[in-house]
Amino acid sequence: MDDDELVKRAGKGDAYAFRQLLERHYDTAYRVAFRFTRHAEDAEDIAQDICLVLARKIGSFRGRSRFSTWLYRIVINACRDHVRRQKSTDTLQANYALFREQAMADAEHDKARHGWLGEAIAALEPKLKETAVLVLSEELSHGEAASALGCAESTVSWRMHEVRKSLKALVDEFDD
Repeated sequence: MDDDELVKRAGKGDAYAFRQLLERHYDTAYRVAFRFTRHAEDAEDIAQDICLVLARKIGSFRGRSRFSTWLYRIVINACRDHVRRQKSTDTLQANYALFREQAMADAEHDKARHGWLGEAIAALEPKLKETAVLVLSEELSHGEAASALGCAESTVSWRMHEVRKSLKALVDEFDD
């Protein structure tokens, strides 16, 4: 049977005719896809997608051109779609890589900053140090820290003021 007869039968649901068309034209679809993409895996994916597309569209073939011409158009469109999807995927991957790189740099910066802060707090006099640990590290309120330290809340507030002054002096010293 020629392509025209196979297409007519496949369009009416004849599975054997459809299978014959696929067997006859699969290599063409693969070859065009490979020449377009230059990757065997991509060409195979496209050719398999074409099989699914043909199953849905075979009934819409009107015979105004040869079946092979119609198939070429479907393959080229599938290749174009593949390239568009690939570009989108590549863009997403590149953006993710930049995001991850920035996140890692931020984490490294935070680690260094926390390391510096820990060392600076460790160098404070004991009463300021214990206050700073409770307020800054444990995130206690001034009232909670005062209860834990057995002093007035105003004392904790004063100590935190002294801690900030000491840390600012260290930062200013570091910047110079």
